[in-house]
Amino acid sequence: MGVIRRTLKPVQRALGETLRSRVAGSDAAEAGQGIWGRPGERWFAPHDPIWRVHEDAAMFPGGVAALLLQSLHPLAMAGVAGHSGYRGDPWGRLQRTSHYIAITTYGTIPHAEETIAHVRAVHERVRGRDDRGRAYRASDPHLLMWIHVAEITSFLAAHQAYGAHPLSVTDADAYVAQTAVAAELLGVAGAPRSVAELDAVVDAYRPELELTPAASDTVDFLLRTPPLPGAAKPGYWMLAAGGIAVLPPWARGLLGSRVPLAFGRVSGRVGTAVVRWGLAGIESGRRSAPPPGA
Repeated sequence: MGVIRRTLKPVQRALGETLRSRVAGSDAAEAGQGIWGRPGERWFAPHDPIWRVHEDAAMFPGGVAALLLQSLHPLAMAGVAGHSGYRGDPWGRLQRTSHYIAITTYGTIPHAEETIAHVRAVHERVRGRDDRGRAYRASDPHLLMWIHVAEITSFLAAHQAYGAHPLSVTDADAYVAQTAVAAELLGVAGAPRSVAELDAVVDAYRPELELTPAASDTVDFLLRTPPLPGAAKPGYWMLAAGGIAVLPPWARGLLGSRVPLAFGRVSGRVGTAVVRWGLAGIESGRRSAPPPGA
């Protein structure tokens, strides 16, 4: 077994570094040090549910699920299609999102607040009309709420299905409440503080959701023509199938998904396990953030 481990170690490390660079950028190690290595008071600690969810490999299928679910709101999708540049620079958009989540989860309070203020300023400039002439603006609390709840319900569902240590009922409620801290500073009004509240808010948006041509284009981009080399696509599709499997049944119906639920769940577990194994080869020790004022 020792020989096998030594033989696989370079493969594990190469996989981990590839995953990290895709999600967090080529300077991920340096950027990470700027987050975890910075002394000061933080909103959350390693034992908190938000830390445990956001550091787990289940975020990979959870992220796909979040993007698919978010795309079903026509005005939110119009803003993404018109301003995010996700087609021209999909990895850049992913890395910016990853960086934001990392700072607001693990970073010092001043660093998190500075980052949130920057994103709020960007949102103020993002506005326009969808293909039916309906006005939208990224700073609209109603749209911000949808983006938030679609993201959090997807992350939580993926963690409960594929996470190394699924949350208890109490910790799941705490996770939802902890995500509200950054969300409300970003402009979400009255973010949910429990799983029951989260589910109720998601359900309240259902009459507004549809698969628009822009959303259909995004689904095709995410699921059929992802910007990946051929060798990486099977692994990505396993994660994507896992993401689809944790979506609410009505969302899978709107998306026209034909992925069998059992197949998606198995794919999600296997794909997440492979990602977890790869990332374990480049452990950065980020669970040991410095104490306040260190």
